[in-house]
Amino acid sequence: MKLIKKIAAIMLSVMMVLGMASVVSAAGTTETGTITINDAINGQKYTIYKLLDLESYDKDKNLYSYKPAAEWKTFFEPNEQGKEYVDINANGYVTWKEGADAATLAQKALAYAKAGTNGINTKTEVTASGTTVTFSGLDLGYYLVDSSLGALCSLDTTNPTATIKEKNDIPTVEKKVSKDGQWTNLDTQNSVNLGDTVAFQTTINVKPGADKYVLHDVMNSHLTFLMVSDVIVKNDSDEHLAVNTYYTVEQNATDNCTFELRFTDEFYKKYANDINNKKVQQILVHYAATVKSDAPINTAMNNKTWLTYGDKNTESNKSETNTYTFGIPVFKYTGSNKALEGAKFKLYTDERCDDDNNALKFKKNNDNKYRYVQTTTQDGDIILTSLKDGHIDIEGIKEGVYYLKEIEAPKGYNKLKDPIKVKISDSGQVSILKSVPGGTETSEAITDYVKVLNNTGTILPTTGGNGTSLIYFLGAVLALVSGVVLITKQRMKNS
Repeated sequence: MKLIKKIAAIMLSVMMVLGMASVVSAAGTTETGTITINDAINGQKYTIYKLLDLESYDKDKNLYSYKPAAEWKTFFEPNEQGKEYVDINANGYVTWKEGADAATLAQKALAYAKAGTNGINTKTEVTASGTTVTFSGLDLGYYLVDSSLGALCSLDTTNPTATIKEKNDIPTVEKKVSKDGQWTNLDTQNSVNLGDTVAFQTTINVKPGADKYVLHDVMNSHLTFLMVSDVIVKNDSDEHLAVNTYYTVEQNATDNCTFELRFTDEFYKKYANDINNKKVQQILVHYAATVKSDAPINTAMNNKTWLTYGDKNTESNKSETNTYTFGIPVFKYTGSNKALEGAKFKLYTDERCDDDNNALKFKKNNDNKYRYVQTTTQDGDIILTSLKDGHIDIEGIKEGVYYLKEIEAPKGYNKLKDPIKVKISDSGQVSILKSVPGGTETSEAITDYVKVLNNTGTILPTTGGNGTSLIYFLGAVLALVSGVVLITKQRMKNS
């Protein structure tokens, strides 16, 4: 009988162990888990933190027992951020709060870990050398996965394996410049007058997991940066962000950028969820510069923009615009290409050349070239005078149609009756437009100068010329002859 009781006790113990084995499969065992990240981005660093320890689980019944990991206990205590998402009972076990958002928890937990003052030192890091990253040999638990592009998500490894997809993507930028000062007329290049304000728009195509975005901009040395006038989050209401609250702007940054625009922690707190859920996919940045008086003619003033992001300050694509200013070269001549000095012109933007309000103003520089100046802000003159070599070099104006009117010809030469209609294309090509019968126009592209011919006046007889002198002379002779005849006849009568 005693032997039977001993055998029964042994069998009961074995059955209990086997029964427990079907429930307990975590702490106290050698079982480990694996996290695999697919579509990883080569060169980016991936980091995992274990937020919760898994003490036991029953996969079939979907039962799990979690406790906060040692370094994360404070994060889940009352009045701390993690307490918003979980409840912890008297025995220290965790249950998920209904309606709590795991993506938000991931963002807050990541910020907590990176603060550097919360004692979060246990982590595992791997730098991707291809498109797959694997963390193996992990204690089972609930993990936060982060990349240098931004937080991926938090997940558990109780299967005990988990596979996730890199949900971050590489953000891009697209820079455009306004052709007329309106945000609806944008292109990759424009043309301007010297002194004009140039309006730029950079579109940041944001991606889920957005983190540490910094917009960099390098302007041409012939442009003076003015300000960032607006930053707009494109969503249902197009929200305009407040400077120094959601972003900061630093001019003349250490990396030789004209300015850097950096998004703040407040920005990510407010918009991280919308970005991760793709409710926000674009941010528009509006800014402006002025064109300096020494800008080159017919040469691109290049402007470049790019974004850095993530822990490693990874660079996005670079996007560029080109700004031009153009000119009209004029050659005044007579006869067979003989230079004519002293002809005076005005350049108008309207065919009504009788209104000097439409006449552009210029200043002749030391190189004897006429450079455009802003009418209301700078000294200058609206009269352009041909030099000894017959040249008038007009510089610093944008594409468009102009009217070159001669207002005074050199002495002895005929003044042109009608203005010369000149067009500058968006590429800087100068053409002369001429009206032809039928109400149409011809366009003649010039290869060197707008050539303006002046002819001398026709010499006409005057009141002091030889013609009238001869008449007077003949009249005098006739009068003298008539007198002699009369005197002779009178003497003959008297005799």
